[in-house]
Amino acid sequence: MARNGKRYRAAYEAIDRQRTYPVEDGLKLLKSLPPANFDETVEVAVRVTLKGNQTVRDTMVLPHSFEQEQRILVFAEGDKAREAEEAGAAYVGGQDLIDRIRDGWLDFDVTVATPDMMRSVGRLGPILGRRGLMPNPKTRTVTQDVAGTIAELKRGRVEFRADRTGVVHLPIGKLAMGVEALAENARSVISEVERKRPADTKGDFLRSIAVCTTMSPGVKVAV
Repeated sequence: MARNGKRYRAAYEAIDRQRTYPVEDGLKLLKSLPPANFDETVEVAVRVTLKGNQTVRDTMVLPHSFEQEQRILVFAEGDKAREAEEAGAAYVGGQDLIDRIRDGWLDFDVTVATPDMMRSVGRLGPILGRRGLMPNPKTRTVTQDVAGTIAELKRGRVEFRADRTGVVHLPIGKLAMGVEALAENARSVISEVERKRPADTKGDFLRSIAVCTTMSPGVKVAV
């Protein structure tokens, strides 16, 4: 604790480390902690039981969106390109966009590609991959349903994935949001994680759940 600032220490002391709070109470507690000078992001962390090469990964749309609308780039040609434009993609193209990205242009937030484009788009792996921007079938950003994917992304579709320690971290809102909206987002994440439980997992799958803000310690919660 000695290395943490005064605000963090005050927040830490306000949390009962032996208690597991109902999710609404945990979020109310976060709101009562000494404030930062910006609207902090609220995050949920779900520790799950995994073994071997098992993982938990999927995408979902939170009930209450909170992020700024993303700039969507779509690699597509012909009818699918027109579909992307009509659906509101910020940038649509094929080799022209690939060439721009090779030249260093990265003024977008998420990419979508039709399957037939991936042979060419795959060559951008060293550029897009390390920035988490590569289209991927597992995140449903390689798809023929271009319009549906764009619609979900515009509604705030997010990706979740367990890290190497078996913890799923996902932002669920801003601290200024209401407790009910944050709680609904938290429960939706937890439900989706539970839904991805590997079929051969025995015993408790959800080991622990916590909520925190950008600048706060975690608060253990139960749903």
